Amino acid sequence: QVQLVESGGGLVQPGGSLRLSCVASGTGIAFNIYSMGWYRQAPGKQRELVAAISSGRTTNYADSVKGRFTISRDNAKNTVYLQMKSLKPEDTAVYYCNGRVAGLSDSWGQGTQVTVSS
Repeated sequence: QVQLVESGGGLVQPGGSLRLSCVASGTGIAFNIYSMGWYRQAPGKQRELVAAISSGRTTNYADSVKGRFTISRDNAKNTVYLQMKSLKPEDTAVYYCNGRVAGLSDSWGQGTQVTVSS
């Protein structure tokens, strides 16, 4: 498994922006073959997929964030990003980074809190 560490969360006003980062580490990892995703979990709700990017850089987004969030990856830095714009109070959640590759169990980060409030 790969170890994942998220950063970049915080408190932001509605309409504001944040960029989350997730750095992968581990002995002999081949980050470029991993599919990476960002999930979020709000209090009392199930964890949901926000955005994902494949090893071939194909992306997909939850309908609720399309046009506002952008996922990207930098394989040279073993890092995946989530650029979030036009944030809404309903985006408030703990955001988790996920790494997936065939033959191994999923890897998860510890999560980073995003709070959108005035």
